This record gives sequence, C-alpha cells and structure tokens, in this order.
Amino acid sequence: MAWLGFASLLLRCLEEQQGRGAAMEEAVWMWAVAACVKALLIPSYRSTDFEVHRHWLALTSSVPLRRWYSDTSAPCCTLDYPPLFAYFQRLLALPATSLGLHPSGLLHLSPSPPSSAPLPVLLYLRLSVIVTDLVFLLAAVRLARRRLPIARRSIVLVLLLWSPALLIVDHIHFQYNGYLLGILLLSLSFLEEGKDLAAGIAFSVLICSKHLFLIAAPLYFVYLLRHYCRGSLWKASGRFLIMGGVVGAVFVAAFGPFFYYGQIQQVLSRLFPFGRGLCHAYWAPNFWVFYIVIDKLLAVVLSKLGFDIPSPEASFTGGLVGNSSHFAVLPQVTPLITFVMVLLSMSPCLIKAFQKPQAKHLIRWVAYAFTCGFMFGWHVHEKASLHFTIPLAVISVDSLNDARHYFLLSIVSCYSMFPLLFEPQEYPIKVLLLTLYAIAMWIGFSSYFKLVVVPAEDKVHNPSTSDREETFIGKFGTIYLLGLLGVELWGQLLHPYIFGSSLPFLPLMMISIYCAIGMVCSWAWQLRQILQRT
Repeated sequence: MAWLGFASLLLRCLEEQQGRGAAMEEAVWMWAVAACVKALLIPSYRSTDFEVHRHWLALTSSVPLRRWYSDTSAPCCTLDYPPLFAYFQRLLALPATSLGLHPSGLLHLSPSPPSSAPLPVLLYLRLSVIVTDLVFLLAAVRLARRRLPIARRSIVLVLLLWSPALLIVDHIHFQYNGYLLGILLLSLSFLEEGKDLAAGIAFSVLICSKHLFLIAAPLYFVYLLRHYCRGSLWKASGRFLIMGGVVGAVFVAAFGPFFYYGQIQQVLSRLFPFGRGLCHAYWAPNFWVFYIVIDKLLAVVLSKLGFDIPSPEASFTGGLVGNSSHFAVLPQVTPLITFVMVLLSMSPCLIKAFQKPQAKHLIRWVAYAFTCGFMFGWHVHEKASLHFTIPLAVISVDSLNDARHYFLLSIVSCYSMFPLLFEPQEYPIKVLLLTLYAIAMWIGFSSYFKLVVVPAEDKVHNPSTSDREETFIGKFGTIYLLGLLGVELWGQLLHPYIFGSSLPFLPLMMISIYCAIGMVCSWAWQLRQILQRT
C-alpha cells in the first residue's frame, strides 16, 4: 500500500513535467553526463556495504518475510534498515530472477563476504544505483523548477546532480543515498507548493526507508501541525486526523507484517543498536570530536600531575568498531544525552515553525535540523553530512552569503569522506572529483553574483571598486581551505616520512578535527541565519 501511494506521487510528478520540457531536458543532460562518470566508476573500489546490499537482495528474495530481521546467516550483513527499504531491495531482486542471475551468486546467501564479486553481480548492483538515481533527478528538477528562475535553476541542478560526495558514497563506496535523498527533495517540493498531505506521505515513506531521517521528524510535526492543521477547531481536528491517518497508513503498511509475526521488537533492536558506541571507528567531524580530544588532553595532563586516571574501557583512537563511549575524565555520554542535545539545538527552528510556519524557510530549517543531528547525534557516520548539504545546495543561490557558505561546507563535507576510499588507485579519482566540483561552483557562483577578485593595490587607487566588487570566500575562507590542503599533505607525504607505519590513526584524527572546525562553524552560521530571518 505504501509503495502504491508513493508510486502514484511519482506518476503525478511525471505528469506535471509535461509541457515544461526545457527544464527537464537540461536536467536529463546533466544526469546523463553524471551517469557516464558513474559507469566509468563501476570497476572501482567498493566497501563492505556492497556485499551488505547484495546479501539483502538475496535475503529478501529467498527468506520468508517473518525472518528478515532475525536471520543471522551472515552476521556481518544483518538487515538494519526499516521495512520499506527491505521491500525496495525485494523489488530490485525481481529483475535479477528474470535475467537468470541466480547462478552468478547475486541471490545466494553466504555466511561470509566473498573476496570478489563476479562481473554480472558487479554490473547489476552498480547499475541499480544509477537507475534508482532517477528518483533523485525527478525530485531535483521538480524542486528547482518550482522555486527558482532559469539562471539559478541551472546552477542548483549542477550542484545536486554532480555532487562529488554523492558520487563517492553511492557509486564507489556503494549505497543508495541518491534514491533516498530524492524522496526527501520530493517531500520538500510538496511543502514548497503547500501540498502538505503529499509531503507528509513522502516523508513517512522516507523514514520507513531509512530511519536516520527521523532527525527532521520533530520539525515536520510542528510545521504540519501549525500549517496544515489550521482553521477552526473542527477543521483543524479533521485535518489532524487526515494527516495522522495517511501517515499512520504508511507505517502500518511498512511495519504491520512484522507486528503480525511478532517480530517488531526484533526489528526495532536492529534499527537502533545503541551498543555500537558514541562514535564510529573513523570519527565523523562533529561536536564529539572536540569532547574526545579534550578528555584525552585532560587525562594526559592530570596523569602528569600525579592524579590516578582510570583507563577507559575502549580507546577512541584504536580505529576499531566497538563501544567507544567511555571517557577518562569528562562525564560519560549516553544516547539519551545526545537525544536531548539534538532536540535542544534544533529548538530555534522548531519555535520558528510553531510561531510562523512559512514554506519559504522550510528547506533552511530542515537542513539545520539534520545538521543538529550530525553535530550532536549518537554514532554518527561522516556520510550523514549528505542529509544537510543536499538541501543546502537548493538554497545556495538565494544570496551571496548562502553561496559562500555552501562552497566551503560542500568542500569540507566531501573531504571528510576521503578516508572512505583508502586504496591508492582511487586517490586521483576523489581528488579530481572534488577539484572539478569546486571549479564548477566557483564559476557558477561568480558568474551569477558577478564577483570579481580585485587586487589590493587596485582598491587603494580606486576605492569605489572595493564597494562594488568583492572576493568570493574571503580571507578566512581562503586560510581555512589552505589548512585543509596542509592536512592532506601531512597525511599523504609528511606523516609516512616521519612516522612510517606507526600512529596510523593520526592522519584520520587530523582530518576529523580540522573538518569538525568547519562543520561547527557551518552549524553556528545556519543557527544565526535562522534566528535573523522572520
């Protein structure tokens, strides 16, 4: 039922594209260029997520639904996404059966990941990500066309469809973020048009596909409560029941079968494995990076001063996946503490949405909510920065300050994902992708905002020039990006020369700390923008 409702929304979007061929043709051309690049990346490195998703295809196509979340035939690949994503995997497996790919191992349950994937398996899974990116294309076009004039639209489509971070995570590392972010953009496009009911359905489909998007649920609830459920008491109550009914229907369609089979507790335990610890083995560049560093510095200083500092149960710098949640000096952090911090940090946009629910600010509010989840959440992965950088790309052309902010943030976000591709043959690829994207951003923003870099001596001889023309990212932005280059040079050249193979976690730690500085500045900047706008 949920999939039929969502499919009808997509069909409705396709119908609305008719008669507006120019915008669609431009976007399709951009998507085709990106698809060619993605095709070239098919033989590149793939993470263990590749085998995870292959296993989920096999699991959902060969194991009864009631055992999907209890199956442990491959302990490293247990299903830990919500049911709608599992149904999505089941749909992806249907063409494989028709094509006779079962003998190739695509739909074979294996207790351990194979050392290599056969060519048919590799092609099928890689192409499935490219094809499902059509959802992202459709949603991007719909949102950009609805809210932007032609000049801005072209820039935004380039930023969305040619995102290097999305290429790295989905088409090299391997995931389906493009498909999921497409549903998010589709929901935002409905909100922009005042189609709150359709937006609620799309967002429900999203969080029933990947529960990490729940971060924005409080904002959606407050906004829809105030914007959709308005009017007289009877009218507001009726609308509340309608919205609750359609959203509830999506959740019933997704989770209902597992309630029926008595598996709902097992499903929830898979979706929320709090035992994984506060931080991942590679720290996401967020607030907790500084908390860990301060704790370690205090432990060292106090130990030198003669204090008996107990050693934590698990080291944050061991590079191992485990319960990395114990601190030597600072107070221990629990999932409840991170939940409260996320909720408190996003409270300004919740208050704004309650007081004056305006669709024109919603993309900014949603991006800020996801930023709060990234900054203060429990066991955050660096890939989660896509949840706010993609929406921020849509509003990056709203003002020069938005363009500057997105330029720096997108570079920091993409660079923080560089450690995902650690093999030497992928190094030129990730550097080239980010460099070309930065050049495209510079050209696009500079031409749109008519920016000209004016030498200092010209400003002295012609003071009026400084009033009329300005640099793009400014002095501090330039210094920060040069520091980013310094961190990369240290990790690639100086660290191996000085330390050899010892202290392998130090370059990763430097990337996390330095990128965290940029992320914290981005969070503070977004908060300031929300507080200043009425």
